[in-house]
Amino acid sequence: MTRWSVGMEAEGDRVLTHDEILSLADAVAASGGIATGIGTPRYGAQLVVVASSRDEAVAKARADFVAAARTAQLPEWPVVRVEATSEDEDEDGV
Repeated sequence: MTRWSVGMEAEGDRVLTHDEILSLADAVAASGGIATGIGTPRYGAQLVVVASSRDEAVAKARADFVAAARTAQLPEWPVVRVEATSEDEDEDGV
């Protein structure tokens, strides 16, 4: 099992407020996450998950991301960006 850093962004049709992104930040904090998106039509998070493959890491992070967005009462917008980097790749500078 490997630690993965997975970044995701969802995009929609309105600009998000400071309070909305702060709520998302609170919701992803338990997953070692940080949130982005104040003043933009996107909200995002960088999450840390443990998985045996990139696909598994993305699936776990997506589930955490969707749950956090619901907890923060954000709109259910489509995910438009996903990036995953393993702990090993990060150490190798890849």
